[in-house]
Amino acid sequence: MDQNISMETISCTDCDSHQKFENEIVASLKAHPKHLLSKYFYDQKGDVLFQQIMNMPEYYLTDCEMEIFTKKTEEIAHAVKAFDAPFDLVELGAGDATKSSHLLKYLVTKNVDFTYMPIDISGNIISVLKERFSREIPDLDLVGLNGEYFEMLDKANSISSRRKVILFLGGNIGNMEVEEAHQFCHELRKKLNPGDILLIGFDLKKDPDIILSAYNDKAGITASFNLNLLERINNELDANFDIGKFKHYQTYDPLAGACRSYLISLEKQNVMIGNQVIHFSENEAVYMEISQKYAPEETDKMALQNGFKPVKHISDTKGWFIDAIWKVI
Repeated sequence: MDQNISMETISCTDCDSHQKFENEIVASLKAHPKHLLSKYFYDQKGDVLFQQIMNMPEYYLTDCEMEIFTKKTEEIAHAVKAFDAPFDLVELGAGDATKSSHLLKYLVTKNVDFTYMPIDISGNIISVLKERFSREIPDLDLVGLNGEYFEMLDKANSISSRRKVILFLGGNIGNMEVEEAHQFCHELRKKLNPGDILLIGFDLKKDPDIILSAYNDKAGITASFNLNLLERINNELDANFDIGKFKHYQTYDPLAGACRSYLISLEKQNVMIGNQVIHFSENEAVYMEISQKYAPEETDKMALQNGFKPVKHISDTKGWFIDAIWKVI
């Protein structure tokens, strides 16, 4: 393994530009029904709030997947064939990489030849990761990729032709409608080569009360996280949302496995975004995000329908969450 640390960051200047942000926000709020894009939750304050969400006692997902990465690190390493040949470990939506850091430390300790490529739309997160790992894992070869998933995957492929192991953790696939998740996997397959590996986290269907509590915490952190997007729009797009005139609302459908969050307008109101006027009716809902839950057999079906072979399910002891290992075929 090359012991010379590389802490390079490669950014996509077009991915989260001010103009694109404004265009997409205005278009989504003028749509019927109104919605907002969850990818824009993550400004600096949003990053902090999401870390708080992951530490909430109700938010079981973090503990479940953390258990997998701390207790079954060696099993993960063998499942992704980390010891077979040099590879690039590409993490989609790396966040603070708390879970994946256990795998990174294990691989470095075992002198595995790999480069860690965290992808995140938040440049702040990439900077934090670079600084943190330069201290905690000084022998880690890291190339930060700031931008959208697929565009940065193209960048990763242009940097290196080595085998790719993709991490998509945290149940982030659940932030897509089922049909959208299938399309995402189909498009992801196009960016990969036969023999590449995908480790993808799925939150499983379980007691509906446990799921609903995770997204409607008593402390109101999830509500603050959703409402923060309105604050971001105010700060960055010269808007005048009155945050107190909206409330967070959460639902869960145990048959479909769909946990959905909304912001509800508490009164009839107009909001300015730049020179655009957005009209809200009293009790009008703005759709914010889905957190889709799956049965294990549904994850296997998703793999097979989109060019992957399901290899293994690695589960926490409660059986609430799985990290599925898929191989590109």
